[in-house]
Amino acid sequence: MNFSPENKLGQGGYGPVYKGILATGQEVAMKRLSKTSGQGIVKFKNELVLICELQHTNLVQLLGCCIHEEERILIYEYMPNKSLDFYLFDCTRRKLLDW
Repeated sequence: MNFSPENKLGQGGYGPVYKGILATGQEVAMKRLSKTSGQGIVKFKNELVLICELQHTNLVQLLGCCIHEEERILIYEYMPNKSLDFYLFDCTRRKLLDW
């Protein structure tokens, strides 16, 4: 996984999100916990449990996580075409959704 600016998909409250490719060839989105977020390991694990309980066919699937020293990453399936809020919270783009 390369956390270079070219692979950055966006930025959220959790931290930056990067596009990656697993050894199997599957594209993934990796949420990398920002070191400045103040979220400790206990809070991270609690969030992980909550996300696992929210698995649904209409939500991106959590594929895994990585906790190594100070590094904390959530690995999701990659969905092209930006995030849903990109379309929902912009009046001009919202009209493009036909469902």
